[in-house]
Amino acid sequence: MRRLKYIFSRYYHDVLIAVEAILANKLKSFLTALGIMFGVAAVISMLAIGRGAQQEVLEQIKLVGVNNIIVTPSDVSIDASSGTGGGGEGSQRFSPGLTLLDAESIKETIPSVAKVSPVISLNYHAILGARSYPIVLEGVSPEYFELLNINLASGKIFSTQQAGAGKPVAVIGDNVRNRFFNTEDPIGKYIKCGDTWLEVIGVIERRDFTASASDELGISSTDNKIIIPVKTMLLRFKDRARVDPEILEQVARGGGAESNSTSAEESKDQLDKIIVQVSETELLSATANIVKRMLLRRHSQIYDFEVTVPELLLKQQQKTNDIFNIVLGAIASISLIVGGIGIMNIMLASVWERIREIGTRQAIGASRKDIIVQFLSESTLISVSGGMIGIVLGVMLAHLIHVMADIDTIVTLFSVVVAFGVSATVGIVFGYLPAKRAAEQDPVESLRA
Repeated sequence: MRRLKYIFSRYYHDVLIAVEAILANKLKSFLTALGIMFGVAAVISMLAIGRGAQQEVLEQIKLVGVNNIIVTPSDVSIDASSGTGGGGEGSQRFSPGLTLLDAESIKETIPSVAKVSPVISLNYHAILGARSYPIVLEGVSPEYFELLNINLASGKIFSTQQAGAGKPVAVIGDNVRNRFFNTEDPIGKYIKCGDTWLEVIGVIERRDFTASASDELGISSTDNKIIIPVKTMLLRFKDRARVDPEILEQVARGGGAESNSTSAEESKDQLDKIIVQVSETELLSATANIVKRMLLRRHSQIYDFEVTVPELLLKQQQKTNDIFNIVLGAIASISLIVGGIGIMNIMLASVWERIREIGTRQAIGASRKDIIVQFLSESTLISVSGGMIGIVLGVMLAHLIHVMADIDTIVTLFSVVVAFGVSATVGIVFGYLPAKRAAEQDPVESLRA
């Protein structure tokens, strides 16, 4: 404690002289600190952009679910045995498309698979009284909600027994609830889709949905959806695997080729998607390959589907973002170095301008340490002041980027502490050489100058 008091009383006057010198030259001190201001602001804003991108990826991983594999129909059918699409020998092969049997086979055959949910999506209009609202009717299994981390605001999801029996029950999205049941509890009420009345048994909690979350990752908003059991969809609405008897009759007569091909194309894939959850992350890639090979065998070696692993894609995206953030941070840090060099140049010039002041202080008893502390304090105070202003500018710039460019930015305490620490370090490191130069001046030569 005594040691601290001695240091404070010993160098207090030197620091006070440094403050007076800064206040006596406000404009020069402000211009000297500009490099540090913009450097710190750039570092904080770049770290905020990087943190926002990282948070967005983490949110997307939550949306797509952990350890999920997405199987979707492909627009182009490729003969896996020959590697070609279209005509030739491969055109004689037949694939039933993505079916409910594919989903059941994946669940029963592959040991590393924990859960599976088929997905069928159709555009419908929900009707209640005189009100109509366009919705997406989606047929799924009860595991669907757990696979995509979908929570309910009220009610419950349909049970395995209800799903197996194809009961007309539904879980509705938040927008559907607001449209039809804004002033009442929807649980137990009925809503009509097509010719079928569905009992509402649950309401999905509203989810934040970013534009960058694409359908390729298996993400879609649930707010405008009515979710029903997959067997309810197949029995009461539409089963695209079934062929209309009229079409079969037309084919038998050899007529209506154009309409037949169109209908066959529409009804090829019974399912729009299969979501597969793997028990362990380490088995994701291997299980995806097994699913691909299994479906190729079931589809007569015709590659008419796509297998994607959203979590691996997002983790790769996160690695790319991390590298990009490091590059941005390095570029922003260069401005701090430039600001430090500016402080050093101004302080070196200041030593020569105040050479007589240095000589006078030395003549009345100031030691070399006193001179070093004076000039080092001046450079550090300029740098720290610039750093504090830069922190405010950085926070404002991050908010402006979020508003103007619609990019998520998150300013963390870590980035503020780092920026402040770097600004203080720059002042000390780049201020030491001018301070040392000032302390080495000869008192006689300084007074003569």
